[in-house]
Amino acid sequence: MTDQFNVQGFTILPGYLSPVAQAALLEPLRNIIRAAPLYWPQTPGGRKMSVRMTSAGRFGWVSDRMGYRYSEHHPSGQTWPPIPDDILTIWHSLSNSQRDPECCLLNLYDAKSRMGLHQDKDETDFHQPVLSISLGCSGRFRMGQKDRKERTQAIWLHSGDVVVMGGAARLAYHGIDKIRLGSSQLLGQEQRLNITLRVVT
Repeated sequence: MTDQFNVQGFTILPGYLSPVAQAALLEPLRNIIRAAPLYWPQTPGGRKMSVRMTSAGRFGWVSDRMGYRYSEHHPSGQTWPPIPDDILTIWHSLSNSQRDPECCLLNLYDAKSRMGLHQDKDETDFHQPVLSISLGCSGRFRMGQKDRKERTQAIWLHSGDVVVMGGAARLAYHGIDKIRLGSSQLLGQEQRLNITLRVVT
């Protein structure tokens, strides 16, 4: 594991998870997807997003014509599966939060997937951090500030990297420009999985 560094308040930990630790997460993540299948969210305007999603925990983040929100139920109507212990351990090791995460959002990227600049602002307590784990192909992570018009900068996140957004970065705009095909064999040559942990209430 390399040392952490900060970019505009984002704490980035390159290589936090070893290849062995990354591989150990795959079966618990597959269990989540088996229990709560990946689906294509829609924007409130009816446009299909390019990233497939699912969740674990008390809440899942959903988007459809009713808007962006947290829900206690998968679009199929079932409740979300629990967050795996190995992922909870990462949260408690790095987040400096006394609370358990209530949402573990899984975003699956392929060659055509993007995530535009956005803020994580559907939660109640912005003092609680957001923690994300990258698995699979590298993704170009774009970081901005609280004002969407401010300049941004980008960094490549690789499999096993972890990002913590807290303090000044908690409401900063951020997104994924693209993934680098063939940069990892963990999930196949054209897939990246981002795991995001949040306290919702």
